[in-house]
Amino acid sequence: MKLYAKTIPHTLPDWATTVTKSADLFEVEINDEHQNFQSLLEELETEIEPGTFGVKAEDLCSRLGVEMSKPNLQQLVEQAQNLISEIATHPDYKQLLELGYSPDLNIADAQTVLTYLQWELERNRETST
Repeated sequence: MKLYAKTIPHTLPDWATTVTKSADLFEVEINDEHQNFQSLLEELETEIEPGTFGVKAEDLCSRLGVEMSKPNLQQLVEQAQNLISEIATHPDYKQLLELGYSPDLNIADAQTVLTYLQWELERNRETST
């Protein structure tokens, strides 16, 4: 799991590692299978809405002492495209397809939506300059 932050503390827990850092963004890789991280998740877990339990990102960031970054939409689209590509080539996904998994919408549909969104963002950026 990755976390993008504006600021991070000088020392991170043993289950978190700074992958990249630039002037305004830190990319932190979290080993979400680490026992100490799992314990923290259990401690922070709350009922987000009736019947739905989870951990709020702001609670996790507060505990870690990081300030979350809010990437722009273009960055999010690029990250989503990368994740979808990873899913499409993942052996578990391929196995599901071989076993007959055939949703109404597929990976190619998701990639198309993101491509159209990226085109629209680029078009709007060009018309605003």
